Amino acid sequence: MKPLKIGELEAKTPIVQGGMGVGISLSGLASAVAEQGGIGVISSAGLGVIYNEYSKDYNEASIYGLEQEIAKARKATKGIIGVNIMVALSNFADLVKTSIKEGVDIIFAGAGLPLNLPSFLTEGAKTKLAPIVSSARAARLLCTKWFSEYKYIPDAIVVEGPKAGGHLGYKHDQIFDENYSLEAIVPQVVEEVNRFASEHNCHIPVIAGGGVFTGEDIHRILSLGAEGVQMGTRFVVTEECDASIEFKQSYLDATEEDVTIIQSPVGMPGRAVNNDFLRKVKQGLTKPQNCPFNCIKTCNVVNSPYCIMLALYNAYKGRMSHGYAFCGANAWRCDRILSVKELIDTLKSEYAAAALA
Repeated sequence: MKPLKIGELEAKTPIVQGGMGVGISLSGLASAVAEQGGIGVISSAGLGVIYNEYSKDYNEASIYGLEQEIAKARKATKGIIGVNIMVALSNFADLVKTSIKEGVDIIFAGAGLPLNLPSFLTEGAKTKLAPIVSSARAARLLCTKWFSEYKYIPDAIVVEGPKAGGHLGYKHDQIFDENYSLEAIVPQVVEEVNRFASEHNCHIPVIAGGGVFTGEDIHRILSLGAEGVQMGTRFVVTEECDASIEFKQSYLDATEEDVTIIQSPVGMPGRAVNNDFLRKVKQGLTKPQNCPFNCIKTCNVVNSPYCIMLALYNAYKGRMSHGYAFCGANAWRCDRILSVKELIDTLKSEYAAAALA
């Protein structure tokens, strides 16, 4: 595998570990991936719940939690550490400012188009900015907007296909349409991004994610023009993943039929492991009493069947009867828990075999 270069950053292993909230990818997982030459990513979603003991003010606890997780990751590795920040979060701006202040290497921003992300950069800041998109059109729109408004060019662009886990940037009828598959959209995004980059005499690496499971998958996606891959699901079933053992076990126990598409209170479709909690949601047996966090801009407690932040926090803590696990399309293929090093070594050897074939 060729290293992934993002400006002066160089990941010897061209794998970005996807940001997974609530609490699934914190400093433990991120530092382990960074130590193996990949890019480790802390998810900022839900830190206000995880660090609730510090402050009952959700935003205050979120900022403190992010500072703590970045510091812990930095202590554990000299590798590349990123933060994933959802545009849909009500405290998006504060989390971006905190990440830049703490000097993270790169911010990945998705679940909405981060059109104003460069506006938060401070003088001398070295933090790279990588938006997450789901189409060539969105990539072009974002590049054009950033350059015209801020004279800033994305340091990298992540394209997520419909086989990704968690919230998806697709309509329900697009999720299983081959025209929107990762293999179909990667060349389109690469072409669009390369055209913009050549117009501005620069280079913007494309990172592709959503359903990437094996080293052979990595080889196939990189052959389409991407320079790195983003992987989330495989890293959940590692020893270093910050999730509870019950969360990891839900992947190991899942069948292909258990991996399902749900409608999130956020207003987007999502992919998760079906369980009793989600079955109760479908039957209309869950209903939040109030909105304890005001964490997501697009979530309205009046219309929400449950509090997504609490459901995901419960799953992170292992209380699966009161929550559920987001997952990628291939979660059912996970069959054992291994270390991050073992996983990356396996992916490398599978990649090498595919390159020789």
